[in-house]
Amino acid sequence: MKRVPAPNEIQPDSFAFTPENLEKAKQHIAKYPPRRQASAVMPLLDLAQRQHENWLPRAAMDAVAEMLEMPRIRVYEVATFYTMYNLAPVGEHFVQVCTTTPCWLRGSDDVVSACKSKTGVELGETTADRKFTVIEVECLGACVNAPMMQIGDDYFEDLDATATEGILNLLKGGGTPKPGPQGGHEGCEPAGGLTTLTEKPEAQGERSGEA
Repeated sequence: MKRVPAPNEIQPDSFAFTPENLEKAKQHIAKYPPRRQASAVMPLLDLAQRQHENWLPRAAMDAVAEMLEMPRIRVYEVATFYTMYNLAPVGEHFVQVCTTTPCWLRGSDDVVSACKSKTGVELGETTADRKFTVIEVECLGACVNAPMMQIGDDYFEDLDATATEGILNLLKGGGTPKPGPQGGHEGCEPAGGLTTLTEKPEAQGERSGEA
């Protein structure tokens, strides 16, 4: 999916971190040795995006470049490479559906179809009421519970069409769906149930003879 920056007419002329976020930015930079402050580019871009209604205007990227003493193009390269950074306004609920091989083998096509059906938009589009943006992404690192999608900061795993529709319906109605596996189990158990470590481990001190 082609990612296009917001048009010039909606790009703000300037950007500055709030005092609170400026302090957070300094804390991120302080984690790195002198002259290695460029390593903080990703958390600072994330901080800027969260401050600016979940998208990164050019002015915010320029402000990060100046703070980290980086060429602007280097910051643009990071922001345009990772799909976690939004280059244009997105909906209130930013839905990222993984379609990489493990999720595809486990039915991500059904998840994508459910997202399209419930929101009424295609991949890469935002609903007219700006409630939902739906995009397709590469691996999000939850292959063990494929298929999955990320909405905002939350992972929703072990999905099928019904579970996906239920999550979106809750969000449409102002509810808060429970993140994590949706298949009726906790953690990363196999679909057929546990085959090892089937008993709950004893807590420290419960073994016979221990005080």
